[in-house]
Amino acid sequence: MDTLCIFYGIEIPNSDWEKTPASVKELVAKLGQLIKQSEKELSDKDAQNQELLEKINRTSNNSSSPPSSDPPSVEKPLHKKKKSGKKRGGQPGHKGHSRFLFEPDDCTILDHHPKTCSCCGEKLSGEDANPYRHQVVDIPIVKPVVVEYRLHQLVCDNCGTSTRATLPQGVNKSGYEASVVALVAVLSGVYRHSQRMVQSAMSEVFGIPMSLGTVNKLRLEASSALSSIVAEAKIYIQNSPIVGADETHFVQGNVDGCNEKKSQAWLWVAVTPLVTFFQITLSRCSESARNLLGEDFGGILNSDRYASYNWVGLEQRQLCWAHLKREFIKISERPGISKEIGSALVKQQEKLFELWHRVRDGTLKRCEFQLLVQPVRNSIKSSLQEAADYEIGSKEKTPLAKTVRTCRQILKVEQALWLFVTVEGVEPTNNAAERAIRPAVIWRRTSFGSQTQAGSTFVARMLTVVTSLKSQRRNVLEFMTKAVNAARDNKPTPSLLPLAKAPEEQVIKAA
Repeated sequence: MDTLCIFYGIEIPNSDWEKTPASVKELVAKLGQLIKQSEKELSDKDAQNQELLEKINRTSNNSSSPPSSDPPSVEKPLHKKKKSGKKRGGQPGHKGHSRFLFEPDDCTILDHHPKTCSCCGEKLSGEDANPYRHQVVDIPIVKPVVVEYRLHQLVCDNCGTSTRATLPQGVNKSGYEASVVALVAVLSGVYRHSQRMVQSAMSEVFGIPMSLGTVNKLRLEASSALSSIVAEAKIYIQNSPIVGADETHFVQGNVDGCNEKKSQAWLWVAVTPLVTFFQITLSRCSESARNLLGEDFGGILNSDRYASYNWVGLEQRQLCWAHLKREFIKISERPGISKEIGSALVKQQEKLFELWHRVRDGTLKRCEFQLLVQPVRNSIKSSLQEAADYEIGSKEKTPLAKTVRTCRQILKVEQALWLFVTVEGVEPTNNAAERAIRPAVIWRRTSFGSQTQAGSTFVARMLTVVTSLKSQRRNVLEFMTKAVNAARDNKPTPSLLPLAKAPEEQVIKAA
């Protein structure tokens, strides 16, 4: 007998349905619509609950949130290291580290000789060729060296004109030598002091009282002295074979009228082993990324999947696996199919890094590594494709829909996940750029950003100088003093480029 499935699995014969009163049919239809609406609302609530649950469970393991934001219940290491069973402290055979001793030429030497033998009491004489050295370090009260130039004004007996003497050539009108300007810049750039803290340090530690306006004026002079130096470093970065890039938000006020729209500022960083470049812009778009790396960037870019870097070809990119790892963990924490797919991705990612650590430690040859990576790559791609094949609505917000969209996005750039396997010198993560940008984040938190464009420029230039010099183990205060002196005397400025350049770096600079 023909039947009609009309109400959620209940089969009603056609003959009975035809005899059903119109009012009942109308009621059934309304009930059906209400049930569909309720199911949709329930589905939306489930999606909202899942989204809220993801936010509640968001940690540094499954998102870009910093570890400092993790609740106490979160275990910091994903995998606890096994206890070695050794006692704390230096192990047998470990080369010890004694206290640093200054050179004898930098010390006041006082020799002490024993007068009698500690055993028999016999008188002793002679010299010890290698005496035990004990140094006591003290810091005298710092007093600034102040030179006062008295400019006398005399009246001419003949015409009555008053004439005042002028400052000798080479005396700066600001009233502060280059070393003071450099020190103000270092207190700000290296130790991330606010202007008021710099003011306090200059007065209490170095005995040089100055106003906040003077502190700002000296900072701007230091920034101006670094202009050409930082520009040279930027060119070096843009011509480097491998560059890591990252960005984070920054705060720039509108005191000078240069940020009338009160736009969110962004701090960008480009990293190489010995030179690092920072810039601050009012945009996070591709134009800012092009300005950072150069329109004709031909090297390899190590970065995250942010869209502003998409103008760089996939064959030139290595995407950060640390970001991918967090994405995979997030997927594995979702219910249902997402959990299965995410768990498979996490497992393969862990296997990949076990192999990579062996390459890094020298226990696995790169040629063998390339062969062992291929099945891992196939498995990861297969899991991503499995998720991408699910049909979802364009506006669907279920956990599975989020997983599908994420996997589809990763599949589009899958080629850029594996450059580190074949190209030596390329790292699978962007940790170098993230480490470089961390001091800038701390500076941003303690200073609340900058209030002017000139202030942002000072921050970017000082970060460039400090980070690059630390990579090369060069003295920042000495460099800043030379830079300010060179700018005042209109002489060639010192360079941030590595002092011992490799042949290929020399070619780059010549070009």
